[in-house]
Amino acid sequence: MKKFLRHLSPVFLLSLLVGGYTSIAAERMNVLVLIADDLNTWILEKPERYSGNVIAPNLQALGESGVVFRNAYSASPFCVPSRTSMWSGVSPHKSGVYHNQTNVAASEPLKTATSLFEVFQQGGYSMYGYGKITHGWNGNDVWDDKQGHKRDPRPPGAPIQPVGAGEQDWGPIHLSEEEMNDTVGANRTIAILEQKHEKPFFLVYGSFNPHMAWFVPQKYFDMFPLDEVKVPDLNPDDFDDIPPLGDEVVSSKRKFTEKVLEAGLHKEAVQAYLATTAYVDAQHGRVLDALEKSPYRDNTIVVFLSDHGFHLAEKDHWQKGTLWEEATNSMLMFRVPGVTQPGGVTKNCVSLQDLYPTLTDLCQLEKPSSVDGKSLRPILKDPETDWKSTAISYLYDQYASIRTKQYRYIRYKKGQQELYDLRKDPHEWKNEAGNAEYAKVIRELNSQLPPVEEMATQLVREGRKKK
Repeated sequence: MKKFLRHLSPVFLLSLLVGGYTSIAAERMNVLVLIADDLNTWILEKPERYSGNVIAPNLQALGESGVVFRNAYSASPFCVPSRTSMWSGVSPHKSGVYHNQTNVAASEPLKTATSLFEVFQQGGYSMYGYGKITHGWNGNDVWDDKQGHKRDPRPPGAPIQPVGAGEQDWGPIHLSEEEMNDTVGANRTIAILEQKHEKPFFLVYGSFNPHMAWFVPQKYFDMFPLDEVKVPDLNPDDFDDIPPLGDEVVSSKRKFTEKVLEAGLHKEAVQAYLATTAYVDAQHGRVLDALEKSPYRDNTIVVFLSDHGFHLAEKDHWQKGTLWEEATNSMLMFRVPGVTQPGGVTKNCVSLQDLYPTLTDLCQLEKPSSVDGKSLRPILKDPETDWKSTAISYLYDQYASIRTKQYRYIRYKKGQQELYDLRKDPHEWKNEAGNAEYAKVIRELNSQLPPVEEMATQLVREGRKKK
Protein backbone atom coordinates (compact mmCIF):
# COMPACT_ATOMS: atom_id res chain seq x y z
CA MET A 1 0.00 0.00 0.00
CA LYS A 2 2.80 2.45 0.89
CA LYS A 3 4.54 1.68 -2.42
CA PHE A 4 1.26 2.42 -4.25
CA LEU A 5 0.79 5.75 -2.47
CA ARG A 6 4.33 6.86 -3.42
CA HIS A 7 3.34 6.75 -7.09
CA LEU A 8 0.31 9.03 -6.61
CA SER A 9 0.61 12.75 -7.26
CA PRO A 10 0.44 15.16 -4.28
CA VAL A 11 -2.68 16.76 -5.80
CA PHE A 12 -4.44 13.39 -6.01
CA LEU A 13 -3.47 12.55 -2.44
CA LEU A 14 -4.86 15.88 -1.25
CA SER A 15 -8.08 15.25 -3.13
CA LEU A 16 -8.47 11.97 -1.27
CA LEU A 17 -8.07 13.76 2.03
CA VAL A 18 -10.73 16.39 1.21
CA GLY A 19 -13.31 13.94 0.00
CA GLY A 20 -12.71 11.48 -2.78
CA TYR A 21 -11.94 12.14 -6.40
CA THR A 22 -13.41 15.64 -6.75
CA SER A 23 -10.93 18.25 -7.88
CA ILE A 24 -9.54 20.89 -5.58
CA ALA A 25 -11.13 23.57 -7.78
CA ALA A 26 -14.56 22.10 -7.13
CA GLU A 27 -13.97 22.37 -3.37
CA ARG A 28 -13.01 26.05 -3.40
CA MET A 29 -15.56 28.83 -3.41
CA ASN A 30 -15.82 31.30 -6.25
CA VAL A 31 -16.13 35.02 -5.49
CA LEU A 32 -18.53 37.50 -7.09
CA VAL A 33 -18.03 41.11 -6.01
CA LEU A 34 -20.59 43.72 -7.10
CA ILE A 35 -19.84 47.43 -6.65
CA ALA A 36 -21.90 50.55 -7.22
CA ASP A 37 -20.35 54.00 -7.33
CA ASP A 38 -21.77 56.81 -5.15
CA LEU A 39 -24.69 54.68 -3.93
CA ASN A 40 -25.86 55.76 -0.50
CA THR A 41 -27.75 53.58 1.96
CA TRP A 42 -31.33 54.63 1.20
CA ILE A 43 -31.90 51.05 0.00
CA LEU A 44 -31.59 49.90 3.61
CA GLU A 45 -34.79 51.76 4.55
CA LYS A 46 -33.26 53.65 7.46
CA PRO A 47 -35.90 56.28 8.30
CA GLU A 48 -33.32 58.63 9.80
CA ARG A 49 -31.58 58.67 6.40
CA TYR A 50 -34.50 58.64 3.94
CA SER A 51 -38.21 57.96 4.43
CA GLY A 52 -39.31 57.91 0.79
CA ASN A 53 -39.82 55.03 -1.63
CA VAL A 54 -36.67 53.39 -3.01
CA ILE A 55 -37.08 50.71 -5.68
CA ALA A 56 -34.24 48.20 -5.56
CA PRO A 57 -35.81 44.73 -5.29
CA ASN A 58 -32.81 42.78 -6.55
CA LEU A 59 -30.30 44.18 -4.10
CA GLN A 60 -32.80 43.98 -1.25
CA ALA A 61 -33.40 40.32 -2.11
CA LEU A 62 -29.65 39.70 -2.04
CA GLY A 63 -29.50 41.24 1.42
CA GLU A 64 -32.34 39.05 2.63
CA SER A 65 -30.49 35.96 1.41
CA GLY A 66 -27.42 36.69 3.55
CA VAL A 67 -26.16 39.34 5.97
CA VAL A 68 -26.74 43.09 5.63
CA PHE A 69 -24.32 45.51 7.31
CA ARG A 70 -26.37 48.55 8.22
CA ASN A 71 -23.32 50.36 9.59
CA ALA A 72 -20.54 49.83 7.05
CA TYR A 73 -18.25 52.79 6.35
CA SER A 74 -15.75 53.74 3.69
CA ALA A 75 -12.14 54.34 4.67
CA SER A 76 -12.46 57.65 2.83
CA PRO A 77 -15.51 59.26 1.18
CA PHE A 78 -13.95 59.64 -2.28
CA CYS A 79 -13.55 57.06 -5.05
CA VAL A 80 -9.75 57.01 -5.26
CA PRO A 81 -8.91 56.63 -1.55
CA SER A 82 -11.84 54.33 -0.83
CA ARG A 83 -11.06 51.87 -3.61
CA THR A 84 -7.31 52.18 -3.22
CA SER A 85 -7.47 51.31 0.48
CA MET A 86 -10.01 48.53 -0.09
CA TRP A 87 -8.05 46.72 -2.80
CA SER A 88 -4.53 47.41 -1.48
CA GLY A 89 -5.28 46.81 2.19
CA VAL A 90 -3.37 50.01 3.03
CA SER A 91 -5.27 52.55 5.11
CA PRO A 92 -5.37 56.18 3.86
CA HIS A 93 -3.59 57.36 7.01
CA LYS A 94 -0.59 55.23 5.98
CA SER A 95 -0.68 55.73 2.21
CA GLY A 96 -1.36 59.48 2.23
CA VAL A 97 -4.22 58.94 -0.26
CA TYR A 98 -7.10 60.93 1.23
CA HIS A 99 -8.66 62.48 -1.85
CA ASN A 100 -9.21 61.98 -5.57
CA GLN A 101 -6.66 64.63 -6.48
CA THR A 102 -3.77 62.62 -5.09
CA ASN A 103 -0.38 61.62 -6.44
CA VAL A 104 -1.00 57.93 -5.82
CA ALA A 105 2.24 56.89 -7.51
CA ALA A 106 4.25 58.74 -4.85
CA SER A 107 2.90 56.63 -1.97
CA GLU A 108 5.72 54.44 -0.64
CA PRO A 109 3.41 51.90 1.09
CA LEU A 110 1.46 51.42 -2.15
CA LYS A 111 4.61 50.74 -4.14
CA THR A 112 5.08 47.49 -2.24
CA ALA A 113 1.42 46.63 -1.58
CA THR A 114 -0.05 43.38 -2.87
CA SER A 115 -3.57 43.83 -4.15
CA LEU A 116 -6.41 41.54 -3.16
CA PHE A 117 -6.61 40.58 -6.83
CA GLU A 118 -2.98 39.42 -6.83
CA VAL A 119 -3.59 37.24 -3.77
CA PHE A 120 -6.46 35.46 -5.52
CA GLN A 121 -4.58 35.15 -8.82
CA GLN A 122 -1.59 33.65 -7.02
CA GLY A 123 -4.02 31.36 -5.19
CA GLY A 124 -5.07 29.74 -8.45
CA TYR A 125 -8.18 31.78 -9.32
CA SER A 126 -9.26 32.89 -12.78
CA MET A 127 -9.66 36.67 -12.68
CA TYR A 128 -12.36 38.69 -14.44
CA GLY A 129 -13.33 42.34 -14.01
CA TYR A 130 -15.84 44.58 -15.79
CA GLY A 131 -16.78 48.20 -15.24
CA LYS A 132 -15.59 50.53 -12.49
CA ILE A 133 -13.49 48.47 -10.10
CA THR A 134 -10.26 50.26 -9.23
CA HIS A 135 -9.69 53.99 -9.38
CA GLY A 136 -6.29 55.63 -8.96
CA TRP A 137 -4.34 52.55 -7.89
CA ASN A 138 -4.51 49.31 -9.81
CA GLY A 139 -1.74 47.08 -8.50
CA ASN A 140 -0.25 44.62 -10.96
CA ASP A 141 -2.22 43.35 -13.94
CA VAL A 142 -3.61 39.92 -13.00
CA TRP A 143 -6.74 39.76 -15.12
CA ASP A 144 -7.64 36.96 -17.51
CA ASP A 145 -10.18 39.34 -18.99
CA LYS A 146 -11.01 42.91 -18.01
CA GLN A 147 -12.81 45.95 -19.35
CA GLY A 148 -12.68 49.26 -17.52
CA HIS A 149 -15.45 51.79 -17.14
CA LYS A 150 -16.34 54.85 -19.15
CA ARG A 151 -19.11 57.40 -18.91
CA ASP A 152 -22.11 57.29 -21.16
CA PRO A 153 -22.25 60.27 -23.55
CA ARG A 154 -24.36 63.19 -22.41
CA PRO A 155 -27.69 63.68 -24.16
CA PRO A 156 -27.74 66.21 -26.99
CA GLY A 157 -28.26 69.70 -25.65
CA ALA A 158 -26.87 68.96 -22.19
CA PRO A 159 -26.87 70.43 -19.64
CA ILE A 160 -30.54 69.58 -19.37
CA GLN A 161 -31.23 71.29 -16.05
CA PRO A 162 -31.17 75.09 -15.70
CA VAL A 163 -28.69 74.66 -12.83
CA GLY A 164 -26.72 71.96 -14.65
CA ALA A 165 -23.02 72.16 -15.40
CA GLY A 166 -20.59 69.37 -16.18
CA GLU A 167 -21.51 66.25 -14.25
CA GLN A 168 -23.96 68.19 -12.06
CA ASP A 169 -26.92 67.40 -14.29
CA TRP A 170 -29.71 64.87 -14.78
CA GLY A 171 -32.45 63.77 -17.14
CA PRO A 172 -33.57 61.01 -19.55
CA ILE A 173 -30.76 59.57 -21.65
CA HIS A 174 -30.89 59.40 -25.44
CA LEU A 175 -29.38 55.89 -25.57
CA SER A 176 -31.26 52.63 -25.36
CA GLU A 177 -30.66 50.73 -22.13
CA GLU A 178 -28.76 48.07 -24.11
CA GLU A 179 -26.29 50.72 -25.33
CA MET A 180 -25.40 52.00 -21.85
CA ASN A 181 -21.96 51.10 -20.56
CA ASP A 182 -23.15 49.64 -17.27
CA THR A 183 -25.51 47.37 -19.22
CA VAL A 184 -22.62 46.23 -21.42
CA GLY A 185 -20.50 45.54 -18.32
CA ALA A 186 -23.30 43.47 -16.81
CA ASN A 187 -23.59 41.53 -20.08
CA ARG A 188 -19.90 40.63 -19.99
CA THR A 189 -20.18 39.58 -16.35
CA ILE A 190 -23.18 37.39 -17.16
CA ALA A 191 -21.22 35.75 -20.00
CA ILE A 192 -18.55 34.65 -17.50
CA LEU A 193 -21.20 33.07 -15.28
CA GLU A 194 -22.55 31.17 -18.28
CA GLN A 195 -19.17 29.61 -19.07
CA LYS A 196 -17.75 26.36 -17.78
CA HIS A 197 -14.84 26.92 -15.39
CA GLU A 198 -12.15 24.43 -14.50
CA LYS A 199 -10.69 26.71 -11.82
CA PRO A 200 -12.41 28.80 -9.16
CA PHE A 201 -13.07 32.34 -10.36
CA PHE A 202 -12.88 35.83 -8.86
CA LEU A 203 -15.37 37.98 -10.77
CA VAL A 204 -15.98 41.71 -10.22
CA TYR A 205 -18.66 43.91 -11.76
CA GLY A 206 -18.68 47.61 -10.97
CA SER A 207 -21.39 49.98 -12.16
CA PHE A 208 -20.36 53.58 -12.79
CA ASN A 209 -23.87 54.69 -11.85
CA PRO A 210 -25.30 56.26 -9.74
CA HIS A 211 -22.32 58.59 -10.13
CA MET A 212 -23.42 61.93 -11.57
CA ALA A 213 -24.55 62.89 -14.11
CA TRP A 214 -27.84 61.00 -13.67
CA PHE A 215 -28.79 60.09 -17.23
CA VAL A 216 -30.91 56.92 -17.45
CA PRO A 217 -33.89 55.79 -19.57
CA GLN A 218 -37.20 57.58 -19.01
CA LYS A 219 -38.85 54.41 -17.67
CA TYR A 220 -36.77 54.67 -14.50
CA PHE A 221 -37.88 58.26 -13.91
CA ASP A 222 -41.47 57.11 -14.41
CA MET A 223 -41.08 54.70 -11.49
CA PHE A 224 -40.96 57.71 -9.14
CA PRO A 225 -43.85 60.14 -9.78
CA LEU A 226 -42.68 63.57 -8.74
CA ASP A 227 -45.63 64.16 -6.41
CA GLU A 228 -44.63 61.03 -4.48
CA VAL A 229 -40.94 61.86 -4.15
CA LYS A 230 -39.75 62.86 -0.70
CA VAL A 231 -36.62 64.90 -0.08
CA PRO A 232 -34.19 64.32 2.81
CA ASP A 233 -34.74 66.23 6.03
CA LEU A 234 -32.76 69.48 6.12
CA ASN A 235 -31.89 71.76 9.02
CA PRO A 236 -31.30 75.44 8.14
CA ASP A 237 -29.40 75.94 11.42
CA ASP A 238 -27.20 72.86 10.95
CA PHE A 239 -23.94 74.79 10.70
CA ASP A 240 -24.41 76.95 13.78
CA ASP A 241 -22.16 74.62 15.82
CA ILE A 242 -19.87 73.15 13.14
CA PRO A 243 -16.22 74.27 13.40
CA PRO A 244 -14.59 76.30 10.59
CA LEU A 245 -12.68 73.36 9.13
CA GLY A 246 -15.88 71.34 8.95
CA ASP A 247 -17.62 74.22 7.23
CA GLU A 248 -14.74 74.48 4.78
CA VAL A 249 -15.21 70.87 3.70
CA VAL A 250 -18.55 71.69 2.03
CA SER A 251 -17.68 75.15 0.74
CA SER A 252 -16.98 74.03 -2.83
CA LYS A 253 -20.38 72.36 -3.28
CA ARG A 254 -22.52 74.74 -1.22
CA LYS A 255 -23.18 77.06 -4.15
CA PHE A 256 -24.62 74.24 -6.29
CA THR A 257 -26.78 73.05 -3.39
CA GLU A 258 -28.14 76.58 -2.98
CA LYS A 259 -28.89 76.78 -6.72
CA VAL A 260 -30.87 73.52 -6.63
CA LEU A 261 -32.92 74.61 -3.61
CA GLU A 262 -33.51 78.16 -4.86
CA ALA A 263 -34.65 76.84 -8.26
CA GLY A 264 -37.12 74.49 -6.54
CA LEU A 265 -35.44 71.45 -8.10
CA HIS A 266 -34.71 69.40 -5.01
CA LYS A 267 -37.49 66.90 -5.73
CA GLU A 268 -36.39 66.58 -9.35
CA ALA A 269 -32.82 65.90 -8.29
CA VAL A 270 -33.88 63.27 -5.76
CA GLN A 271 -36.13 61.69 -8.40
CA ALA A 272 -33.14 61.44 -10.75
CA TYR A 273 -30.98 59.84 -8.06
CA LEU A 274 -33.73 57.32 -7.29
CA ALA A 275 -34.19 56.60 -11.00
CA THR A 276 -30.48 55.96 -11.43
CA THR A 277 -30.48 53.75 -8.34
CA ALA A 278 -33.30 51.69 -9.88
CA TYR A 279 -31.28 51.31 -13.09
CA VAL A 280 -28.27 50.17 -11.06
CA ASP A 281 -30.43 47.65 -9.21
CA ALA A 282 -31.69 46.28 -12.53
CA GLN A 283 -28.17 45.69 -13.88
CA HIS A 284 -26.83 44.09 -10.70
CA GLY A 285 -30.07 42.09 -10.56
CA ARG A 286 -29.41 40.67 -14.02
CA VAL A 287 -25.99 39.48 -12.85
CA LEU A 288 -27.47 37.94 -9.70
CA ASP A 289 -30.15 36.21 -11.77
CA ALA A 290 -27.45 34.73 -14.01
CA LEU A 291 -25.66 33.38 -10.94
CA GLU A 292 -28.90 31.83 -9.67
CA LYS A 293 -29.32 29.99 -13.00
CA SER A 294 -25.69 28.85 -13.12
CA PRO A 295 -24.11 25.75 -11.55
CA TYR A 296 -22.07 28.08 -9.31
CA ARG A 297 -24.91 29.42 -7.16
CA ASP A 298 -24.14 27.25 -4.12
CA ASN A 299 -20.36 27.57 -4.37
CA THR A 300 -19.98 31.33 -4.80
CA ILE A 301 -19.44 34.04 -2.22
CA VAL A 302 -21.44 37.14 -3.19
CA VAL A 303 -20.55 40.60 -1.94
CA PHE A 304 -22.31 43.83 -2.80
CA LEU A 305 -20.94 47.21 -1.71
CA SER A 306 -20.80 50.89 -2.58
CA ASP A 307 -17.50 52.72 -2.36
CA HIS A 308 -19.00 55.49 -0.17
CA GLY A 309 -22.23 57.40 0.35
CA PHE A 310 -23.73 60.55 -1.15
CA HIS A 311 -25.30 63.83 0.01
CA LEU A 312 -28.37 65.31 -1.66
CA ALA A 313 -28.40 68.70 0.14
CA GLU A 314 -28.01 67.33 3.67
CA LYS A 315 -25.38 69.37 5.50
CA ASP A 316 -25.51 72.01 2.73
CA HIS A 317 -23.67 69.54 0.53
CA TRP A 318 -23.95 67.73 -2.79
CA GLN A 319 -22.09 64.53 -3.70
CA LYS A 320 -19.57 62.86 -1.35
CA GLY A 321 -16.41 64.00 0.42
CA THR A 322 -17.40 64.67 4.05
CA LEU A 323 -16.94 62.76 7.29
CA TRP A 324 -20.65 62.76 8.15
CA GLU A 325 -23.05 59.86 7.83
CA GLU A 326 -24.32 60.72 4.36
CA ALA A 327 -20.89 60.41 2.72
CA THR A 328 -19.25 57.67 4.77
CA ASN A 329 -22.11 55.17 5.26
CA SER A 330 -21.74 52.51 2.55
CA MET A 331 -23.69 49.54 1.30
CA LEU A 332 -22.28 46.14 2.30
CA MET A 333 -23.93 42.73 1.97
CA PHE A 334 -22.52 39.21 2.05
CA ARG A 335 -23.92 35.83 1.09
CA VAL A 336 -21.47 33.04 1.93
CA PRO A 337 -22.49 29.40 1.40
CA GLY A 338 -22.11 27.45 4.61
CA VAL A 339 -21.45 30.56 6.71
CA THR A 340 -24.29 33.10 6.47
CA GLN A 341 -27.96 32.46 7.13
CA PRO A 342 -30.78 34.25 5.28
CA GLY A 343 -32.19 37.35 6.93
CA GLY A 344 -29.07 38.34 8.85
CA VAL A 345 -28.77 41.99 9.83
CA THR A 346 -25.98 43.52 11.90
CA LYS A 347 -25.60 46.98 13.43
CA ASN A 348 -21.91 46.46 14.13
CA CYS A 349 -19.79 49.30 12.78
CA VAL A 350 -17.35 47.97 10.20
CA SER A 351 -15.07 49.29 7.48
CA LEU A 352 -14.83 48.51 3.78
CA GLN A 353 -11.18 47.81 4.60
CA ASP A 354 -12.43 44.67 6.31
CA LEU A 355 -13.32 43.25 2.87
CA TYR A 356 -9.74 42.19 2.01
CA PRO A 357 -9.06 40.12 5.15
CA THR A 358 -12.62 38.72 5.08
CA LEU A 359 -12.34 37.31 1.55
CA THR A 360 -8.87 35.87 2.09
CA ASP A 361 -10.09 34.28 5.32
CA LEU A 362 -13.21 32.77 3.72
CA CYS A 363 -11.19 31.39 0.79
CA GLN A 364 -8.30 30.18 2.96
CA LEU A 365 -5.70 32.40 1.30
CA GLU A 366 -2.88 34.07 3.17
CA LYS A 367 -3.15 37.84 3.34
CA PRO A 368 -0.05 40.05 3.48
CA SER A 369 0.90 41.23 6.96
CA SER A 370 0.56 44.85 5.82
CA VAL A 371 -3.20 44.55 5.26
CA ASP A 372 -5.33 46.70 7.55
CA GLY A 373 -8.81 45.67 8.65
CA LYS A 374 -10.28 42.58 10.31
CA SER A 375 -12.04 39.53 8.97
CA LEU A 376 -15.81 39.85 9.28
CA ARG A 377 -16.29 36.09 9.49
CA PRO A 378 -17.47 36.23 13.16
CA ILE A 379 -20.25 38.67 12.20
CA LEU A 380 -21.16 36.65 9.12
CA LYS A 381 -21.69 33.61 11.33
CA ASP A 382 -23.44 35.56 14.09
CA PRO A 383 -24.62 39.10 13.24
CA GLU A 384 -25.13 39.80 16.96
CA THR A 385 -21.53 39.05 17.92
CA ASP A 386 -19.57 41.63 19.91
CA TRP A 387 -17.38 43.77 17.66
CA LYS A 388 -15.13 46.72 18.41
CA SER A 389 -15.75 49.35 15.75
CA THR A 390 -13.38 49.33 12.78
CA ALA A 391 -15.36 52.14 11.11
CA ILE A 392 -12.67 54.80 10.81
CA SER A 393 -12.80 57.20 7.86
CA TYR A 394 -10.18 59.71 6.69
CA LEU A 395 -10.40 62.90 4.69
CA TYR A 396 -7.98 65.46 3.28
CA ASP A 397 -4.77 66.01 5.19
CA GLN A 398 -5.16 64.10 8.47
CA TYR A 399 -8.87 64.60 9.21
CA ALA A 400 -10.40 61.48 10.76
CA SER A 401 -13.71 60.14 12.06
CA ILE A 402 -14.83 57.08 13.98
CA ARG A 403 -18.37 55.71 14.05
CA THR A 404 -19.72 53.52 16.86
CA LYS A 405 -23.27 52.32 17.46
CA GLN A 406 -23.97 55.40 19.60
CA TYR A 407 -21.54 58.08 18.47
CA ARG A 408 -19.77 59.75 15.59
CA TYR A 409 -16.60 61.62 16.48
CA ILE A 410 -14.77 63.80 13.94
CA ARG A 411 -11.30 65.23 14.53
CA TYR A 412 -10.01 67.96 12.27
CA LYS A 413 -6.92 70.01 13.16
CA LYS A 414 -6.28 72.99 15.42
CA GLY A 415 -8.36 71.36 18.16
CA GLN A 416 -11.53 71.47 16.04
CA GLN A 417 -13.87 68.51 16.47
CA GLU A 418 -17.44 67.24 16.35
CA LEU A 419 -19.32 64.67 18.40
CA TYR A 420 -22.84 63.41 17.74
CA ASP A 421 -24.92 61.24 20.07
CA LEU A 422 -26.80 59.25 17.46
CA ARG A 423 -29.33 57.77 19.86
CA LYS A 424 -30.65 61.27 20.53
CA ASP A 425 -29.59 62.91 17.28
CA PRO A 426 -29.61 60.47 14.32
CA HIS A 427 -29.33 63.32 11.80
CA GLU A 428 -26.08 64.62 13.32
CA TRP A 429 -27.55 68.08 13.85
CA LYS A 430 -26.24 68.86 17.35
CA ASN A 431 -22.50 68.96 17.88
CA GLU A 432 -21.80 67.91 21.47
CA ALA A 433 -18.03 68.51 21.31
CA GLY A 434 -18.34 71.51 23.61
CA ASN A 435 -20.57 69.69 26.11
CA ALA A 436 -18.59 68.77 29.23
CA GLU A 437 -20.84 65.74 29.79
CA TYR A 438 -19.23 64.09 26.76
CA ALA A 439 -15.59 64.86 27.59
CA LYS A 440 -14.83 61.25 28.55
CA VAL A 441 -16.51 59.90 25.43
CA ILE A 442 -14.41 62.23 23.26
CA ARG A 443 -11.19 61.14 24.95
CA GLU A 444 -12.04 57.45 24.44
CA LEU A 445 -12.99 57.87 20.79
CA ASN A 446 -10.02 60.07 20.03
CA SER A 447 -7.71 57.42 21.50
CA GLN A 448 -9.00 54.95 18.90
CA LEU A 449 -7.85 57.18 16.04
CA PRO A 450 -4.18 57.24 15.00
CA PRO A 451 -2.35 60.24 16.48
CA VAL A 452 -2.19 63.14 14.02
CA GLU A 453 1.61 63.17 14.09
CA GLU A 454 1.65 59.53 12.94
CA MET A 455 -0.67 60.09 9.99
CA ALA A 456 0.80 60.44 6.52
CA THR A 457 0.51 63.84 4.90
CA GLN A 458 -1.60 64.01 1.77
CA LEU A 459 0.15 63.39 -1.53
CA VAL A 460 -1.24 66.12 -3.76
CA ARG A 461 -1.02 66.01 -7.53
CA GLU A 462 1.35 68.51 -9.05
CA GLY A 463 -0.53 71.66 -9.98
CA ARG A 464 -3.28 71.05 -7.39
CA LYS A 465 -3.72 73.23 -4.34
CA LYS A 466 -3.49 71.40 -1.06
CA LYS A 467 -6.81 71.42 0.82
